[in-house]
Amino acid sequence: MKLSDWGRKVLGEFKAMPGKIIALKDKPHAIAGGVAIGMFMGFTPLFGLKTVLSLGLAYVLRVNPIAAVIAVSLHDIVTPLWPVLLKVEYDIGVFVLSHFGNFHNIPTKTHGLHLKLGQMLEWTTFLNVGLPLLVGSLFLAAPAAAISYGITLGLLERRVRREREREAQKKLETESDKDPEVFRED
Repeated sequence: MKLSDWGRKVLGEFKAMPGKIIALKDKPHAIAGGVAIGMFMGFTPLFGLKTVLSLGLAYVLRVNPIAAVIAVSLHDIVTPLWPVLLKVEYDIGVFVLSHFGNFHNIPTKTHGLHLKLGQMLEWTTFLNVGLPLLVGSLFLAAPAAAISYGITLGLLERRVRREREREAQKKLETESDKDPEVFRED
């Protein structure tokens, strides 16, 4: 398989994900809640844990876990924008923590921060870099989750309404086939 074929296949899978969410059979609230959780967790800088945390949170909140996993995977479309997104999250986190917390040793500039692998694994590095990232991500994740919940719920409720209309139409047609005298004009 050529690289271009592989790219088309991956792009096709991403394009199919919203359709897979809409096709799930569950209550609209549960599916929309799963999508919101997936989008929320997608914005966090918890690489490698997003899917597991989405599943756990979906289970605790009793929403659709499949929708959560699809949504957190769908969020990976923005992977090329991660450096910009992480910078924005970090800046928001630094602003919030410096104004509302007692975190004086957080570096306000990221371009001068050169960490070795050993330093990245230390808790102090997480507090200095990871904590602002996590706090800043919450300010982007919450609105994204709320918006995705509203859009998904609207789409799903429209789907349910259309299915009910089709069932009512089908029932009306089968009743008219059984008793043609009822609808006969004289």
